Amino acid sequence: MSGLAAVSRIGAISSVYETAPIGGPDQGPFLNAVVVIDTARTPRGLLRELLVIERSRGRVRSARWGPRTLDLDLILWDDEAIVEPGLVVPHPRMQDRRFVLEPLLEVWPGARMPDGSAIAASSEAVGQQGLERVAAALGGADGGGT
Repeated sequence: MSGLAAVSRIGAISSVYETAPIGGPDQGPFLNAVVVIDTARTPRGLLRELLVIERSRGRVRSARWGPRTLDLDLILWDDEAIVEPGLVVPHPRMQDRRFVLEPLLEVWPGARMPDGSAIAASSEAVGQQGLERVAAALGGADGGGT
């Protein structure tokens, strides 16, 4: 979390969940979590910082959905919809991924899509998808964030 803390204020950190990979080459399970932050950066500026943090932790982008040391995604930006080259928020596949939705709702239970729809409804629709909580939350929900 030190990389994120250097570019933002951390509001809450979800539990850590282990999941089977979706798509891509044969590989081991992933560990997933959601962090709610407050930042003065723009969405594009934050994305640049997230990519720097990934590279500093050994991330090399080779195969799409392939093995990686770290994958930091910008899932939501308050209630804004952003569509720019290389940046789409909300994350375009978040509503199909229980490993995103469950930890997100853990730290931001009232989270909504930019159109106002509740994210909780999406979570119920994705079923079990092989998600297992492996570590307790590191921070409590603060009622919202980016």
